[in-house]
Amino acid sequence: MDKKDLRNSLIATATRLFAERGLNGVSIRELSTAAGVSISMISYYFDGKEGLYSSVLSEQFSCFEYMKSIKERDTGPLDKIEEYIRWSIHRNREYPYLLRYYTSELTNPTRYFSVIVQPALETALQILIGIIREGIDKKLFREELNPEDTALAMAGMVNYYFLSTLATQKFVNHSPERDEELIRHYMDIFCKGL
Repeated sequence: MDKKDLRNSLIATATRLFAERGLNGVSIRELSTAAGVSISMISYYFDGKEGLYSSVLSEQFSCFEYMKSIKERDTGPLDKIEEYIRWSIHRNREYPYLLRYYTSELTNPTRYFSVIVQPALETALQILIGIIREGIDKKLFREELNPEDTALAMAGMVNYYFLSTLATQKFVNHSPERDEELIRHYMDIFCKGL
């Protein structure tokens, strides 16, 4: 196995194990055994378990960079909100462990919260707040809306759909084939209300 494959194998194994049990719930020995490498490789590539955890968080939260491209689109606020919903659904499907890190770091932050997680979330929310303000200014949205509360409600609704999968699988169809329908439903809720 070449160096890149070895590093990727460690990241993939650690992503799953840390998501399941948290930073302190996984030993360096468990990580090396599960990845099929010696402990020294974790030190070599990541300077130890915490460095590996930091790399996993960086990889998981790097997808939030996409919010900058949504902000820079030459489209109106409604199109940007639809793209935000589309991206959020895609993000949750492509990064199935992300919400575990998200909730774990929000409720039990590690020392990496302030340097990796918080900046990613703040940037995404600030961009979404700006899109909502733009919609209010253009009279597309009600002027009495609080942009911050609206952004949090929007982010929460989309994320909760995925967070609740286990609890709702008996009565909600969570298949990817339904994503376009879900996007339409969320746009209707945000734009037309109930």
